[in-house]
Amino acid sequence: MRAILGSYDSELTPAEYSPQLTRRVREAEDMVQKVHAHSSDMEAQLSEALEELGSQKQRADMLEMELKMLQSQSGPAEQSVLLSREEVSALRLKIEELEGERSRLEEEKKKLEVQLEQLTLVGDYDQSKTKVLHLAVNPASEARQGLRQDQARLQEECERLRTLLGTLERGGPVPAGLEASCLPSSKEVAELKKQVESAELKNQRLKEVFQTKIQEFRKVCYTLTGYQVDITRESQYRLTSMYAEHKDDCLIFKATGPSGTTMQLLETEFSRTVPELIELHLLRQDSIPAFLSALTLELFSRQTLA
Repeated sequence: MRAILGSYDSELTPAEYSPQLTRRVREAEDMVQKVHAHSSDMEAQLSEALEELGSQKQRADMLEMELKMLQSQSGPAEQSVLLSREEVSALRLKIEELEGERSRLEEEKKKLEVQLEQLTLVGDYDQSKTKVLHLAVNPASEARQGLRQDQARLQEECERLRTLLGTLERGGPVPAGLEASCLPSSKEVAELKKQVESAELKNQRLKEVFQTKIQEFRKVCYTLTGYQVDITRESQYRLTSMYAEHKDDCLIFKATGPSGTTMQLLETEFSRTVPELIELHLLRQDSIPAFLSALTLELFSRQTLA
């Protein structure tokens, strides 16, 4: 290395030699400073390591002394632990007994409260603390008296009707008193017949109007929505599109939930042909109107393309 540096220096001219030498001296000084700094750092780390080693040794000595002291005291400590465990077990048993007694007393207290409430509802009271005043005109007594009178009147009416029924079953004449009070006159019977006939005629007309309106409503729904709705059974509805390719192509919905607020699509042969629409509009978007609209457009496009 020195030979190389010497040959390099010999090749330099006197004018170039001095700057080159100065630069090399500076580099050497920088290197020496770095070595001194690194040496100082290593010495500091060594000092810290020695101090840490001394402190750890002192701590180990202290722990060893404490261990010896604990070993010498282990005999009495184990006896005290055994005694404390026995005391804890006894206290636990006592606590369990007291808890059981408390639960039993609470149950008895609840039963007594229920009995007291029942006695209060039926009108029982403590005679030593409560004074009862009886009214001269007692509403309860009047109500009981009226109830007895109504019961007697109803019994008389039942007996009279039984007598009339027995007479009619035997084919005998109706007693005069019973005929006047129980049987309606021929005029009243004729009037009642007219009312019944009028009510039946009105009911028949209402049925006809109702059927006409139902058919009209179904036609309007079919024209506006493109689906014919039929009730197949209880809470089940069949929808048939006006653009269906086959007569049996239909959808069946079942009403579920309170008041039929939720509709569920049942599987049919036709529903198996449109799984993409079911996946998109029913399972993802949860929209039956969107599904029916998309199905109408799909069937309409098939017919126009065909």
